[in-house]
Amino acid sequence: MEADDRIQKLLEEIRDVQREQLAEYRRVTQQSLDLQQRAVARQQQASLLYKRLVLFGGVLFALLLGLLLYLLGRWSHYLFR
Repeated sequence: MEADDRIQKLLEEIRDVQREQLAEYRRVTQQSLDLQQRAVARQQQASLLYKRLVLFGGVLFALLLGLLLYLLGRWSHYLFR
């Protein structure tokens, strides 16, 4: 009888430890998913910022190139004699 009680207690301890491990696994998994979602959100923000900077740089480049061509056309007779 005493052996059965010890076996029962041991099995209960194993069950309790497994429940604790499962709870910890779930917590760590949820934390990992949260971190991944935050990382994806940051990547999307960075991508949007990059696209805006490229667009701004392209427009600025086009304006400066247009200004340069305008000035060269306007002042070419003074510059290239």
